[in-house]
Amino acid sequence: MIRVIIADDHAILRQGLRQILSAQPDMEVVGEAANYAEVMQQVRRGGGDVLLLDIAMPGKNGIETLKQVKHEYPKLPVLMLSMYPEDQYAVRSLKAGASGYLNKVSAADQLVHAIRQLARGRRYITAELADSLAASLTGNLDAPAHEVLSDREFQTLCLIAAGKTLAQIGDELAVSPKTISVYRARLLAKLNLATNAELTRYALEHKLLE
Repeated sequence: MIRVIIADDHAILRQGLRQILSAQPDMEVVGEAANYAEVMQQVRRGGGDVLLLDIAMPGKNGIETLKQVKHEYPKLPVLMLSMYPEDQYAVRSLKAGASGYLNKVSAADQLVHAIRQLARGRRYITAELADSLAASLTGNLDAPAHEVLSDREFQTLCLIAAGKTLAQIGDELAVSPKTISVYRARLLAKLNLATNAELTRYALEHKLLE
């Protein structure tokens, strides 16, 4: 049996995940947690083979919680769950010690397979994330980071740095604000930045604004 601990601050989502896993003949949910303290309590209690951990946890967020879990239990596989695009937090999660990353939108279809992969001692990343990682590794290491951006991502960077909102950028590029949000998430990940202010500073330092 693969014993799973579910950590998410939304009770309804935990219930949904429990139902999915309980339907599997080789899986068992042995604990639930809604915040950092409960996660550590469940993990320290032992008995879990895989930890499902939401990134947007209250108090200490999922990345911080992940680091503490891996510090105390380096061999415990952790699958990060998130509503955020993979480009935004997946690489950061993997660097912090996660064995896999899964967007909640696709969790129902891929969750069981991902957990089995982790239980076998393997990592789990989606094809989309693998493509993103491969693209970043094959780039020119001496080139400025923004040269790995797509045309739309570069346009988004410049327009954000110019002070425009996602809605205004969407109008200018004839796409939805949601699409612009995806572009923003991707360029933040590729440039290893976290906020619009950091994007603006980067654009100024590299003289990308007209």
